[in-house]
Amino acid sequence: MTDKADNICPQCNSILSWKNQGYFCDFCQQEVKKTVFCPDCNEQLEKLQACGSASYFCNHCNELKSKSRVKVQFRMNSQA
Repeated sequence: MTDKADNICPQCNSILSWKNQGYFCDFCQQEVKKTVFCPDCNEQLEKLQACGSASYFCNHCNELKSKSRVKVQFRMNSQA
């Protein structure tokens, strides 16, 4: 898990591209899933989108979490 969104393939460390509404590794030729976790309790966060901006909500802590503080994990879709 990384503390900021580097958008790096977890398998080959290449920069991910955006294709078909999701992340894609051009080198591995695979879709990559982005999952976001709470920096305080490590539970998976719910993404909220409004007015063009994204926020994250932790159901466990029952509060909004700053996009700059969340923990991001990228996984190959075959590992999902």
